[in-house]
Amino acid sequence: MSTENAATQTGTRAPLKVLLIEDSAVIRESLSEALGSSGMLEVTGVAETADDAVRTLENDSFDAVIVDIQLRRGSGMDVLSYLHSKGMLEKLMAIVLTNYALATYRKRCQQLGVRHFFDKSLEFDEVIRVLDDFANERRA
Repeated sequence: MSTENAATQTGTRAPLKVLLIEDSAVIRESLSEALGSSGMLEVTGVAETADDAVRTLENDSFDAVIVDIQLRRGSGMDVLSYLHSKGMLEKLMAIVLTNYALATYRKRCQQLGVRHFFDKSLEFDEVIRVLDDFANERRA
């Protein structure tokens, strides 16, 4: 029996699956801890590069992705373009969390279909709030 089926039969739902595309171990750990604390969300995939993110997205499904713009190799914009080209941004919650919250990036992300764009240094907690709201809506 799958985890989702078992959770449904016991009256609870499996947490929503989140892919975290971030090259900072500190940020990954902080987000994973914060998102997992509610029991409604779980970081089930992590990618540090654009290529790793695309491979992960090709092989698994997620309810939400958190994408950093600047990665060690490649760009979060490449990942978002991939998601857009595959029509995946219509089905999954996409959030950009970056230190490069420039108007040009924000505009391009909106054109691709990204729902939320946050500055890491100013709006870190907003990511958690938005995903908690998303999880509550999906459970209703």
